[in-house]
Amino acid sequence: MAKDIRALRKRIKSFDSTLHLTGAMGLVASSKMRKATDAMLEGRKYMKVIDGIVDDLSKCAECKRSSYFNENESSITKLIVIAGDRGLCGGYNANVFRMVRDMGEVSVVPIGKRAFDRYTVDELDDFDPDYERDYDSSEHYSYAQAMELANTLIEEFKEGKTGRVGIVYNKYVSILTQEPQVKWLLPLTKPSEQEREKGIFEPDPYSLLDDIVPQYLAGTIYSLVKESFACEVAARRMAMDSATKNATEMIDDLTLEYNRVRQGKITQEITEIVAGAGS
Repeated sequence: MAKDIRALRKRIKSFDSTLHLTGAMGLVASSKMRKATDAMLEGRKYMKVIDGIVDDLSKCAECKRSSYFNENESSITKLIVIAGDRGLCGGYNANVFRMVRDMGEVSVVPIGKRAFDRYTVDELDDFDPDYERDYDSSEHYSYAQAMELANTLIEEFKEGKTGRVGIVYNKYVSILTQEPQVKWLLPLTKPSEQEREKGIFEPDPYSLLDDIVPQYLAGTIYSLVKESFACEVAARRMAMDSATKNATEMIDDLTLEYNRVRQGKITQEITEIVAGAGS
């Protein structure tokens, strides 16, 4: 009986510690939610504008000879995979990794610690357990990092080292729903024959397209990283809310069981005292 009481008390204490942890993480996620959402909305506005510019330029006859529309013979597909820096966010990371797995053999450019841990191997890890690898944080990702990556991807594409370039990210639908998506960046989509060019461009459309594609890639990468981070914060907030609720229910159930066992022990002791006094 005493052993049961000690075990129940230990379990209640364990769930109480979990409750404090999940509650604190939920509050942190809530505090980051507004800023992350604002950054995501600003990124969506930028993407809408620059997508429209690239779409208009792609309809110009001069731009059709651009190498950005050519499908290289290379069979290598390069994917930028955006995951979180931390876990405890439901299926946020797992959904992205599952999508990448289902796409077959690809070359991965990871963003976020979880993606780096999954898709990169560093031999120094085997020799120094305290060694920490450098990685591009999804929370603190900058436009300068996006531009550097965009220039590298463009160079590899022009040299024929990669056939396609895409980005796998989480699309923010609502605080309850985040959907893994893939957006293809290169080659650019060719317009249909029925579409006509719009407006007059200066300088010539070909030169303008060549100048704007690096900004298009960098802006898209940066915007989708910000959107993915908003999804991560939302997913973590909901996961912590659910974990907090479950921990509270477990504590209530265990406390009820603890009180029953304790009451039973008290009743048994009283019975033994009465029986001893009667004899």
